Parts: sequence; structure tokens; C-alpha cells
Amino acid sequence: MAITVYEKRTCTTCRKLAALLAERGIDFDTVEYHVEGLSEPEIRALLAKAGIPASAALRMREEGAAELAAAGDEDAIVAAMAQRPELLQRPIVVNGGRAVLARPVERVLEIL
Repeated sequence: MAITVYEKRTCTTCRKLAALLAERGIDFDTVEYHVEGLSEPEIRALLAKAGIPASAALRMREEGAAELAAAGDEDAIVAAMAQRPELLQRPIVVNGGRAVLARPVERVLEIL
């Protein structure tokens, strides 16, 4: 089972997820998308695996997020997420062809 976690290391929820996976003895790879960035196709692929629209993965605490959500333009949201990775909610966990936005962290259990 190849688990990949898209995270920000300083994020409290990301650290809780890492602890949950470690408690269960589950190895995983991490992608620090805040550092490495994600392209629009990569973001679209993650959203498709999770079965959610970009608006559902929008981090509403970030500046400009409310305006993007109100406009309702999924393409504009994905483009903004590619330009400003902090707009993408975290952590996102991928297991094969499935993914989940692990908020709360226990949601990861759905794809294990």
C-alpha cells in the first residue's frame, strides 16, 4: 500500500495525521506542496481522486479565498491554488486511485 500525504510540516492537523498513521504502523511518503508546489493538472488529479470540487478544497482562512468561492469558477480556483499553494486545504492523503481530504484526520481511515 503506497500512501502519499500532501502536507505542510508546520500544520497541526498534518502532524496529527502523521501520528495517527504512525500509531497504526502505516508507512507513507510526504509531499510538501507548500515548498514544491503543484501544477494545475496535479491539483485536478488530486481533486478527482478525492471526488470533490476545487471549492471544497479551498482553505477559507486564506486571503482571497472567500472571493474565489463566491465566484464559483472551478478553473479559477485551481489556477489560484497552483499559484498560491496555501489556498489548498491540507492534508490530502492518496492511496492508489483514491484520495481524501483528511479533515478531521480520521477521514484517512476511509481509504486505508
